[in-house]
Amino acid sequence: MFKKILIANRGEIACRVIKTAKAMGIETVAVYSDADARAPFVQMADEAVHIGPPPAGESYLVAEKIIAACKQTGAEAVHPGYGFLSERASFVEALEKENITFIGPPASAIAAMGDKIESKKLAKEAGVNTVPGSEDAIDTTQEALKVSNEIGYPVMMKASAGGGGKGMRLAWNDKDVEEGFEATKREGLNSFGDDRVFIEKFIEDPRHIEIQVLGDKHGTVLYLNERECSIQRRHQKVVEEAPSPFVTPEMRRKMGEQAVALSKAVGYHSAGTVELIVSGADPTGESFYFLEMNTRLQVEHPVTEAITGIDLVEYMIRVAAGEKLPMSQEDIGIDGWSIETRIYAEDPYRGFLPSTGRLVRYDTPVEPWAGDLRGVDGVRFDSGVQEGGEVSIFYDPMIAKLITWGETRDEAADLQVKALDGVELTGLGHNVDFLSALMQHERFRSGNLTTGFIAEEYPEGFAGAATSEERIRTVAAIAARIEFTHQQRQRQISGQLDGPQPVTPAWIVRVDGVDHTVTLGEESVVIDGHEIALKCDWTPGARTATAVQPGGPVLGLRITRLRPNWEINTHGRSYTARCLPARIAPLADHMIEKEPPDTSKMLLCPMPGLLVKLHVGEGDAVESGQPLATVEAMKMENILRAEKSGTVASVNFDEGETLMVDAVILELE
Repeated sequence: MFKKILIANRGEIACRVIKTAKAMGIETVAVYSDADARAPFVQMADEAVHIGPPPAGESYLVAEKIIAACKQTGAEAVHPGYGFLSERASFVEALEKENITFIGPPASAIAAMGDKIESKKLAKEAGVNTVPGSEDAIDTTQEALKVSNEIGYPVMMKASAGGGGKGMRLAWNDKDVEEGFEATKREGLNSFGDDRVFIEKFIEDPRHIEIQVLGDKHGTVLYLNERECSIQRRHQKVVEEAPSPFVTPEMRRKMGEQAVALSKAVGYHSAGTVELIVSGADPTGESFYFLEMNTRLQVEHPVTEAITGIDLVEYMIRVAAGEKLPMSQEDIGIDGWSIETRIYAEDPYRGFLPSTGRLVRYDTPVEPWAGDLRGVDGVRFDSGVQEGGEVSIFYDPMIAKLITWGETRDEAADLQVKALDGVELTGLGHNVDFLSALMQHERFRSGNLTTGFIAEEYPEGFAGAATSEERIRTVAAIAARIEFTHQQRQRQISGQLDGPQPVTPAWIVRVDGVDHTVTLGEESVVIDGHEIALKCDWTPGARTATAVQPGGPVLGLRITRLRPNWEINTHGRSYTARCLPARIAPLADHMIEKEPPDTSKMLLCPMPGLLVKLHVGEGDAVESGQPLATVEAMKMENILRAEKSGTVASVNFDEGETLMVDAVILELE
């Protein structure tokens, strides 16, 4: 067994590998850029080596620097995590020349499966079902239009070396191809150094199912069941679960056997994933097709670990060291259900735009990396950041992964809602509310999932989880109780509230613009004529609390004082509550509200990013919907369009400049 390994990655996956290595008695080496100098993974490792400035192309993607760090520290092997160099065959070959072991598959398998065009051909030869599409790379927009019309819309344009949702664009017509083909090529070149693009038929009502495989160097390859990854946004996975509510035992066997056949065809060993697209419209489950093979550990590997009890990182290390797998296919079972949600630095209330900044507050329901593969009481939190740290524009926007395990799917989902209520995260936009809303959604609970779930269920964007009149009344009662407690404390402070008179028990509480009459009692609250028993453990200054109603759900609360209001967040929704004594409330309607400035003539940058292209100049006439600028954020290109017709009066930035949120790119007359 190795005595020391180096992790050629960062963030939560570096922490994940370090945890298992330490449990195995193996010393660890971290490599880090300037941006990660104080990151948790650097602190967790036994040694750390600085490898350059923040851009990945000058640090984490430079193979020579990784190899130099191995030589400097005496590391015998390298675990690549996912992303960066994890699927670069040339990196594996370079390590082999230096007698450093790569904790992953052979270079030949990475090369074969890393090229989506070649991998599709190999899959066909191995007897794996494949999606109809172009056989070779497509060079021009005109050729792309020709192929798309031959296949029939809708089609998917994909960068051959792409992955992780990058370098993929869906086209429903010729216009989509004309606008998106060159952008797909650029994304492939910028993210993967390869601008080849191919096109294949887009399967409608698709489900994204993937099979986890694990093989050793002695010819054994096993499949470790499936994961359902259908809930995606812009082809980026948001929720994953194992097993799938759609897959039957017979489907699982067929998919697994095809995944193993493909793996053996390329001489695969280590952990890997065969991704399949399944037609949800086919009740037989027979219509499944090979999508790609990821020759690395997947972000969502914890859900497989939770239902099988197999530590995938441990077996990657053992296989790399030459050990045989100690289990057979018959030993692989399914115990319970596991769900993973990805907490991203993105603002669902602003169209899921990327968000960057400092984590002013960051607290989680359980300590990251606490417990075993199932965490603590079924809650596992894999995180690579800490309070005071920064989410920068240089790397992936994922902050953490929340994994829950239960005996049933509903139990795992209920644990997700409870745990998400316990996540405190301020300083940047995040999707915690959105994840909670997904976990509570009736369609999610039914298991009726497709990759179009988010677009279909939230066509107008996200405004908070669904609520009810009963929940709103409960929030109003909580707000009144909090205000009552707050004023009681103020009366004990000299100069805060004069006079010895008691705080009024009668309130008018306005929640999201609707007034409710609340009367507080010792053990109960009367709201709009309804008496409810309510206990809330909030104390002045606390940012979190719990509210309990007999027969109702336990509500985890995040509470913020936004004078003169309270912001109460629970179960995926934020409520703004203003509490006034009943005798004063009527006067509040006479207060003049401040009007927001008119920005309708401005093109505002919705996210921090790089101005890649300006499509217009000063004096140009533009029509509503016309592309005005392209901004790159988190390695994804975003086209900003005109919301109204007009003439460009001024352009304030040049191509290549870095933009902040709400920067005025141009103005219209």
